[in-house]
Amino acid sequence: MPRIPMFSLFRPSKTRAQTRATIERLYGAIVAQSRRAEFYTDFGVPDTMEGRFELLLLHTVLVCHRLKDGTELERALSQEVFDAFAADMDRTLREMGVGDLSVPKKMKKIGAAFYGRAAAYDSALAQAGGDALAQAVARNILNQKDGAPGADAAALAVYIRDAAEGLRATPFDALARGDLPLAIPARRENET
Repeated sequence: MPRIPMFSLFRPSKTRAQTRATIERLYGAIVAQSRRAEFYTDFGVPDTMEGRFELLLLHTVLVCHRLKDGTELERALSQEVFDAFAADMDRTLREMGVGDLSVPKKMKKIGAAFYGRAAAYDSALAQAGGDALAQAVARNILNQKDGAPGADAAALAVYIRDAAEGLRATPFDALARGDLPLAIPARRENET
């Protein structure tokens, strides 16, 4: 029987280290995309902590949406992207000075927000046209509770649908390398 040095059991494997690097690249690309100035200047997303959170949530949901119904490897990557998002939110809360006893409560709310938005966006993306998606955008991202979605919501819905289509066309290998081929957000009017 080959001898395994005791401390080698505690070192991350090369594969695990490569996976971690991939997830860091992929999640880093999600963060970078959600921070693009165009969302705040051209689409009316509030440049607030909540607005930035909603865009980070949106882009994380889009990547998970692409991976969730795929192969076992794709579903595993989706889970790792979500785990990176959750770890980032936990770290951010602690950096903001949220106490150790309050972090789990806030993380529970963040998890509920993620799954609520994922359900809303998944359902809206499954429907033809952009009205349901524009309504979800108006309510969640633009914080418009009443009335019909405006031009900003419709334009952002077009971007989201285009991003989802682009991700669907992206080979898994590209995502598994940490590549996130999302275009620079450019405002277009709703085509529905």
